[in-house]
Amino acid sequence: MYDKVVQSAEYIKNRLKLSPEIAIVLGSGLGDLVDSLTETEIINYEDIPHFPQSTVAGHAGRLVIGKLKGKSVLIMQGRFHFFEGYSMKEVTYPVFVMKLLGISNLILTNACGGIKESFSPGTLMLIEDFINLMPSNPLIGVNDERFGPRFPDMTEPYNLELLQVARNAAEKLSIPYGEGVYAGFQGPYYETAAEIRMIRNHGADAVGMSTVPETIAANYLGMKVLGIACITNMATGIQKVKHSHERVIEIAKKASSDLSLLINAVVEEMK
Repeated sequence: MYDKVVQSAEYIKNRLKLSPEIAIVLGSGLGDLVDSLTETEIINYEDIPHFPQSTVAGHAGRLVIGKLKGKSVLIMQGRFHFFEGYSMKEVTYPVFVMKLLGISNLILTNACGGIKESFSPGTLMLIEDFINLMPSNPLIGVNDERFGPRFPDMTEPYNLELLQVARNAAEKLSIPYGEGVYAGFQGPYYETAAEIRMIRNHGADAVGMSTVPETIAANYLGMKVLGIACITNMATGIQKVKHSHERVIEIAKKASSDLSLLINAVVEEMK
């Protein structure tokens, strides 16, 4: 895998004028941030050697590189999910590439279901911790010490300094937000009411089908992670109507402007 990651990273480096220092992964329908960039360069996933391809609606499938608040950033407009049939190493492959590009800060966003009843569709939740409910993770298998240690620490999966930067930015901008624990569920179906009761009892405040694998990989690689979840629907048994991906995308697009403002402010304060 290491040689493939090197080839992917070299291809991207050779296409870029900028050297990105921050990476941002955009979840379903959360694309407004791209409009904030200047000096924009675009690379389609299909052009990058060994890179997976997005198959989910609302994921554009391209890297967008540019300047944001004076800093060079790389935005993944579209991520990969375990439920698409990819292995966990394929799901997190871009994070490994980011590391070899010299990126040390990663902002992960997603569209997810709210369990905490003080949340409502459109709430932005700063992720404090995660629960992995998926049947695998990206570190299983032979470890390559060139990437990271066999047993990485997960004491602080979401960097406490970045969390405080995000809190300060949200309060300064008067953007309503919550905080909580994100549970990563395999999918690709919306959870049952019984599963939500179980997940809630385990301490989760929100549930979705992404983010956890990338968080694990990034911590393993020594990167600092900030997670921001957009609550696009309330979970089964709490929400009174049936779920639909179209409604998720609709709510995410409405919340995308607040998310864009928040990330702009966070990036400005990043060191």
